[in-house]
Amino acid sequence: MRAIAILIGTIFVSTVALAQDSQTTGTDFAVDPDNVPAKGQHYSPFVGQELPNRVFWGETHLHTSYSWDAGLVGNTLGPDAAYRFAKGEQVVASSGQPVKLVRPLDWLVVADHAESLGVAVLIERSDPAILANDVGRKTHDLYKAGDIYGAFETWAYNSIISGVNPLDDDNLTRTVWEEIIGHAETHNQPGAFTAFIGFEWSSSPDGNNLHRVVVMRDGGDRAKQVLPYGTDQSADPEDLWRWMAGYEEKTGGRILALAHNGNLSNGLMFDTETLSGRRINRDYALRRSKWEPLYEVTQMKGDGEAHPVLSPNDEFADYGNWDRGNWNGVPKQPEMLPHEYARGALKIGLKEEERLGVNPFKFGLVGATDAHTSLATTREDNNFGKVSVMEPSNDRFEAQIVPDPEEVGTGTFEYETLASGLQGVWARENSREALFDAMMRKETYATTGSRITVRVFAGWDYGEKDVYRPDFAHTGYLGGVPMGGDLTAAPDGKSPRFMVRALRDPDGANLDRVQVIKGWLDDDGDLHEKIYDIACSDERPIGSNDRCDGLVGSTVNVAEASYTNEIGEALFMAYWEDPDFNANERAFYYIRVLEIPTPRWTTYDAAFFDDVDLPDGVPAEQQDRAYTSPIWYTP
Repeated sequence: MRAIAILIGTIFVSTVALAQDSQTTGTDFAVDPDNVPAKGQHYSPFVGQELPNRVFWGETHLHTSYSWDAGLVGNTLGPDAAYRFAKGEQVVASSGQPVKLVRPLDWLVVADHAESLGVAVLIERSDPAILANDVGRKTHDLYKAGDIYGAFETWAYNSIISGVNPLDDDNLTRTVWEEIIGHAETHNQPGAFTAFIGFEWSSSPDGNNLHRVVVMRDGGDRAKQVLPYGTDQSADPEDLWRWMAGYEEKTGGRILALAHNGNLSNGLMFDTETLSGRRINRDYALRRSKWEPLYEVTQMKGDGEAHPVLSPNDEFADYGNWDRGNWNGVPKQPEMLPHEYARGALKIGLKEEERLGVNPFKFGLVGATDAHTSLATTREDNNFGKVSVMEPSNDRFEAQIVPDPEEVGTGTFEYETLASGLQGVWARENSREALFDAMMRKETYATTGSRITVRVFAGWDYGEKDVYRPDFAHTGYLGGVPMGGDLTAAPDGKSPRFMVRALRDPDGANLDRVQVIKGWLDDDGDLHEKIYDIACSDERPIGSNDRCDGLVGSTVNVAEASYTNEIGEALFMAYWEDPDFNANERAFYYIRVLEIPTPRWTTYDAAFFDDVDLPDGVPAEQQDRAYTSPIWYTP
């Protein structure tokens, strides 16, 4: 594989043009070969190229001091600092430590909670509206006296848990909302950095996490026409979708939502019943697939791709799963798991599509941090935690993130959080419009923190050598669909053919392998999945079981928290044709790329702090990975 590294400079050139209606309607991306410029008409082979040729890195889920559960627990950094940090500037964290990214991000969504928006900032200012309210004054006085946890618990109990907004004042909310919009407008620099306007809708009925991040394609002129929709108005996702439809109708703008990773939802995130208890129907499926094109598959609160109980033949399924219970300490039951993890939900979606004619769970995959520190850090060696009181220190391992009020074993600790995650978006330019449209067509993917570049195309007629072509992307678009796309009605005797390229993070680890994850619905109505390794590093062969012969090994030095790239590959180019294809069966395929082992963030902590030992029960090393959005096949 190293012999083909000379092609790195040309591997991600795109040469196709988006149909205009795809940009305006946000429908699933379908390549029209007529829109691919013919080659040979101009001396420059790149004349007329207008489609995705770059990966833009960012994340959709970052909280600042304007979120109540960030500002009331020590975060003093607002949206301005969050954007400056994302742009590559060194800032001082709320804990007083300097922090900087290895490389700037290209875009960011500041997604502060709609509920109690800006309450900590108002307290810091001793705003008269806070002091005029009993709950507000009590919270204010505790906070100013240095009783941070007391302030946090007072506000949480009297506002968030009760579902009542003590600051039910649209004018006050508008003031805070317009401040947030103002920061986004100031930092948005089309072509250089994209600052999206958005918020988080934070539904948690009975402690089951059903949060959604809402992202606007538009600028402040449209965003200012509404106020963020909070769960004090409704905790039902269907009502959020109605609000989103109203936003588009009122402003002429565009908006999407993406579901928070579902491992604290206790089976509700991808339930086949609505929150009101009805069996989901075709109308529900149409609305969910329209408004929620993406799913947050990985973040600090655990990975949500797969679970070993659901995928016992997947040795990589157990990556930081949070599977003990919900926010209220209600224990997890096995039957909940398929409705919480991406792979399970994608399979359920096939079955629901067979019944309804529409797939309600046809989502692309993204990664985000859900950090409440204003700091979008995702590397294992730069993990500034989920909340400011858990930024790097010699005593942050034992703090509890998910409580265990009844002491039934549902508690989850800081050392069990992940440094995850990031989102790569394939687009032509760095702008709100281009990135949003790419998200709507699902040409986007997740990583657990490193910047692995990955691209996949599926079609019926690719040749085995097409993956090596310097015009790889042109060939891919011309003959098939990218991640997020659809294949339908297989030609007689043909199976889907896949071309995949994966390139290591230039500041990170080599790659271990490339895998195709397939799920399908058989003629008897049963759901299945299978993993195919399609490229293995270090000349390992692929066995009769479709898996690499052995593990890649490890160079990790635990004591020093170091590793080397003496194993693994910098670049993979892989071609694969489904050997088990049945043209009558609905299916999905997505790519998982695994790095070689590297030290986990807890290992870096133990090496950095003299008096810190590795926590029990947590692996000393881990393997970062990327998950592409699926490609679906429909008979």
